[in-house]
Amino acid sequence: MSDLLLLGLIVGLTLLLLLTLLAFAGYSGLLSGVVVSAGSPPIRNVTVAYKFHVGPYSETGRLFTESCSVSPKLRSIAVYYDNPHMVPPEKCRCAVGSILSEGEESPSSELIQLYQKFGFKVFSFPAPSHVVTATFPYTSTLSIWLATRRVHPALDAYIKGRKLCAHPRLEIYQQDQIYFMCPLARQGDFYVPEVKETERKSRGPAEATDAQMDGTGADTMSDTSSVSLEVGPGSRETSAATLSPGVSSRGWDDGDTRSEHSYSESGASGSSFEELDLEGEGPLGEPRLSPEAEPLGAAKWPREPSTPEKGEE
Repeated sequence: MSDLLLLGLIVGLTLLLLLTLLAFAGYSGLLSGVVVSAGSPPIRNVTVAYKFHVGPYSETGRLFTESCSVSPKLRSIAVYYDNPHMVPPEKCRCAVGSILSEGEESPSSELIQLYQKFGFKVFSFPAPSHVVTATFPYTSTLSIWLATRRVHPALDAYIKGRKLCAHPRLEIYQQDQIYFMCPLARQGDFYVPEVKETERKSRGPAEATDAQMDGTGADTMSDTSSVSLEVGPGSRETSAATLSPGVSSRGWDDGDTRSEHSYSESGASGSSFEELDLEGEGPLGEPRLSPEAEPLGAAKWPREPSTPEKGEE
């Protein structure tokens, strides 16, 4: 009789543990639907403090931890430039850090100096007119693991199905939401200087070979390509048309180097966002995902849930 009682207790505890795990997974977003849409961005123009990383995305957890340890109350942000399904993990590039300010607000010099003291760099991202976006609950560390395996495949399918050129891929962590955003315009303004530096280095050997094959020894790159690769803080006012797919003959979206690394390979022909039936409005119109009114923030790339604990933010 005691053996049966012991067995019953073991079975009961096992079922209780399984139910607890299922409840925790549901709380973390296991059953949440993933809705991808195109419209206004969930955030306005932002100034960020970041660290650049080249290597597996699974190693970015320490960068989230570093940025949160400097100022835990700020929102975390990550910008992924390469599709790990197409680029070797050791060559994947991203920028991880914190949002210092948004909109017309400027970050304080003290805050900037604090982040710079710990090796962070400061850069500004614009508010593109249109983006592909999705959200996912952020209630636990498991939410990050679930999001990378559910949201990114949905974004890939949406972008590929509509033949869009939407890149790079941003993740914004705010309160109890993770916001995913892929710009459809002004993509070049989301590339930090280190990305352009890696592009130059990778182009070096190829350009040297082309120069040797050229009888005059002249650089075979067009002037348009050189200008496109130099988009940086000094040219933040560059128009969206200049950086949009299909307008510049050899811009960020269709350059030779981008064919090796770009996450824009997910979009087949790079259709204009103007062809979309845009859904809803964002902070640039009537707020749909206003960061003040509502919480803001593989397949993705299977990366481990290395983002900092919710409490650290």
